[in-house]
Amino acid sequence: MTSEPVSLAHALASFEDLWSPRIVTAVNDYDVRVAKVEGEHLWHVHDHTDEFFLVLAGELRIALREPAGERTVVLPKGSVFTVPRGTEHKPAAPAGASILLFEPTGTSTVGDRHDDIPDHVDATTGHALS
Repeated sequence: MTSEPVSLAHALASFEDLWSPRIVTAVNDYDVRVAKVEGEHLWHVHDHTDEFFLVLAGELRIALREPAGERTVVLPKGSVFTVPRGTEHKPAAPAGASILLFEPTGTSTVGDRHDDIPDHVDATTGHALS
């Protein structure tokens, strides 16, 4: 972790990979990650942690499977949403988006339980910013 400010614009410009977050800093035992996303992720669930999303650019949609049924939340630029632990969800960005995630260090991008991982999704706990 650096003790210098991090420009999110520069961080996002430093890589092209989709659905492959970069760790920009840490807060206590949490990573702050940025990612470029486009298309669909996969249905997955984090059994032991919530997942925080902030949309920096574009629009993110998150499909949720909840006890009351399935629904989709739409997050335009500047919006935040937290997926509660144990909730099956599937992020998507049909036109592309840049997002910031806040989750415990070591949290997998594909959760604890998930569908088959498509080739365009990076199953990772985050990559260091280069």
